[in-house]
Amino acid sequence: MRHIYKTIGLMLLGTLIALAQGGPSVAAHVVVTVSHLYGQAAPLLTRDDIVVRQGLDTLEVTKVVPLRVDRDDLELYILVDNCSNCDPGSKTEEFRRFIASLPSTTWIGVAYIQDGQLRIAENPTKERKRVLAALNPPSGSKPRSPYAALTQLISGWPTNSSRHAVLLISNGIDPAATEELNTSATAENAIGAAQRAGVTIFAIYHPSADYATADSAKIYGGQVQLAHVAIETGGEACFLGFGPLPSLAPFLADVVDHFANQYLLEFLAKPSDPSGSLEEISVKSKIEDLDLMVPAKVWVPGRASTGSVPDATRY
Repeated sequence: MRHIYKTIGLMLLGTLIALAQGGPSVAAHVVVTVSHLYGQAAPLLTRDDIVVRQGLDTLEVTKVVPLRVDRDDLELYILVDNCSNCDPGSKTEEFRRFIASLPSTTWIGVAYIQDGQLRIAENPTKERKRVLAALNPPSGSKPRSPYAALTQLISGWPTNSSRHAVLLISNGIDPAATEELNTSATAENAIGAAQRAGVTIFAIYHPSADYATADSAKIYGGQVQLAHVAIETGGEACFLGFGPLPSLAPFLADVVDHFANQYLLEFLAKPSDPSGSLEEISVKSKIEDLDLMVPAKVWVPGRASTGSVPDATRY
């Protein structure tokens, strides 16, 4: 009888351990970006240089693929919010230099947010003349949250072999944001969509024409949301005070540098939902003074769907 009780006890213990561990691990992927190096040459990262954790667990890193040279294909959308219609001067030449500085393998699309609605002006293309012809300064529109259109852009973006990024030009203001907590439901939706699709957001604050007399709390809230959306998806936001940036060139140069120092990281993780889930994953570099820009959450596919999840060759 004692033997039976012992056997049952061991079976229960095994079941509890299996439940605590959440079952077998599955392959997950995330694009990570080397942060600012300030003149230093970026080292080539390997699996031995990176630590990935999920909660208290250190995860196995299976691949670290540098996204450069023959793997530097990128699809980038320039998304212009027409609410941001303050034009301190022509930025056409700065954007020309930015577009010219991107590798010829980069596909560039242009889209606008008009009265809160998404309008695609040019699908991603390698033809730079078409991109420049489609790119215009903000023309002004009714105040609307830019994040619903951002979510629509991400959701309608076909999955293919390229990494995806968005350069969002906006004042970031969601008129429906909760003032007490400075939270925007549409911004949270955009973050979730970007994290699940693996889209990195870079944002440039650009105010509306009435910024000098507008509610400063609203302007600040818009900047906070822009930074929130960018950082949570592994990107960056740029703003300097409440007025327009005197030049976009330094930030655009940073974006180009970031694109040249990205990696596809593959690791084994455990979804909290059998159908897949967004999980908080920590990614750190072992190299001193080398920081990585990483989404706050990473999509971990469900065990039942692992056969349909693209592997590292997708990127």
